[in-house]
Amino acid sequence: MMTTEIYIAALFIILLAYFIRGITGFGSGLIAIPLLAHLLPLTFVVPLILVLDFLASVVLTRHTKLQVQWHEIGVLLPPTIIGMLAGTFLLINLPREPLLLGLGSFVILFGLRYLFNVHSENPISRWWSAPTGLAGGTIGAMFGTGGPPYVVYLSHRLQDKTQLVGTLSGIFMLEGALRVAIFLYIGLLSQDDMIGSLLLALPLMSLGLYLGTRVHLGISHRQQLGLIGGMLLLSGGSLIWKAWA
Repeated sequence: MMTTEIYIAALFIILLAYFIRGITGFGSGLIAIPLLAHLLPLTFVVPLILVLDFLASVVLTRHTKLQVQWHEIGVLLPPTIIGMLAGTFLLINLPREPLLLGLGSFVILFGLRYLFNVHSENPISRWWSAPTGLAGGTIGAMFGTGGPPYVVYLSHRLQDKTQLVGTLSGIFMLEGALRVAIFLYIGLLSQDDMIGSLLLALPLMSLGLYLGTRVHLGISHRQQLGLIGGMLLLSGGSLIWKAWA
């Protein structure tokens, strides 16, 4: 059973994560899951954030529904489903330490990418949808943070920022619905305290999204990415330390 202190810390982390997502359109899982993994098992954290991310994607997709490029999503879905099945198997069967090490390394990798703004503007072939879907589905099912592969791929396919945000929200919504179905089937969403945790977290998720979409931080987009990158480096490094310790 979770203590009051764990509940308070977890709810603060959720508010922060969805505040960031309200600003950037992504990143809630990358921030929330590494931090929550210090308090709770990954097998509890991943389904919890999955449901919250799915609901957040539904909300954001409604606001950008005319900009969703469904033809891009269609080619990503088949390899994504295969990846989700593989990732779910690994989440259940791998021991705790390799999971924490893998998550920490993954978060640090993308923290460095955001911090140093490592990217290319060149378009890429649609053939990259297969490894993108496999990576996103597997990582998403294992760690609940499968967004970065989709962000990297779609940012090289779509030049219009509104289309990019809308399409990302669309793939996150569909991928989230599929993962919810899988997690329901295998029982990860019927754990003790799951329903109560979701009911407590939903208002803070909504508040974080609301504030994030309306508050102007007074910093540039580049500075925002640097801030996110720094947070990811700290949270990823702390997870690796926790796994080794």
